Amino acid sequence: MSSPTEERPGAIHARPVPHPGRWVAIAILVLLFGMMIHSFVTNPRWEWSWVGTIMTYSPVLQGLVQGTIVGTVVAMIIGVVLGVAVAVMRLSNNPVLKYVSATYTWFFRSIPRYVLLVILGMGLGYLYPVLSIGVPFGHQIAKLFGSTSDLAFGHIVMRNVSNSIWIGAVGLGLSEAAYMAEIARAGIVSVDKGQREAAQALGMSERQTMQRIVLPQAMRVIVPPTGNETVAMVKDTSLLVAIPITMELFNQTMIVANRTYHIMPALVAATLWYIIVCSVLMVGQYYLERYFGRGFGDNVNPQAKRLLSKVAEH
Repeated sequence: MSSPTEERPGAIHARPVPHPGRWVAIAILVLLFGMMIHSFVTNPRWEWSWVGTIMTYSPVLQGLVQGTIVGTVVAMIIGVVLGVAVAVMRLSNNPVLKYVSATYTWFFRSIPRYVLLVILGMGLGYLYPVLSIGVPFGHQIAKLFGSTSDLAFGHIVMRNVSNSIWIGAVGLGLSEAAYMAEIARAGIVSVDKGQREAAQALGMSERQTMQRIVLPQAMRVIVPPTGNETVAMVKDTSLLVAIPITMELFNQTMIVANRTYHIMPALVAATLWYIIVCSVLMVGQYYLERYFGRGFGDNVNPQAKRLLSKVAEH
């Protein structure tokens, strides 16, 4: 009787399957890329010498910081916090909370952001020129006692604030919250119900279960689309011109273009700034995904992988 080693086949000298189509496709792509680079370099109408100058203009940098970056940060904070709250309400057993959250999501997902910003920027100042802060229905209550006071502690002139970055960030944040609610809800639903049951068996409340058990595991599903929404929000800040907000990156580059008649360099300058900011955010998203994806799939700790392989061998 032959031993197991004698029955094993010898080394197989396999030859990789040729893929000539791949090399043809690579050659075509390289040719097209070379033609594009040649056009960028040799066409004088790009005016590359002006690109760096426009990128470092003080108004452009102010628009980048005050309009694009600050607007993105404030809008995403509002969107994430409010979106998670709406998602938790949507999953609640309380029918009032459930239908209120569903209505909110339906409403803000149905309105284009540009239209919403126009309404906030132009409509608030027109409909409510002065907003009173005080006792609700204060004017009517004061009338009952023969007073002309409106029982207000202060007044806000809406025309002075309706075209500010804060109104624009609030508008973008309210719209973003509707999308973040669906993202958060998908992440929460992805966590197995047994996790909640085990936490409740240990005596945790609903709030503790959500904070300590459900949300940390749901982040693995929530982070990737949230990163995409943040990158999209950077680009959506260009819609703040609907407020209208002048101190915004794209608007400032267009002002420079109209004043200097260097249209293409201004467009390239704005494009490069958007690429830089979005690239930084994508790098941050990559590390966040690695952090919250620990223990799942390819993100398992290398030491754990070696330990599992040793166990499998035995």
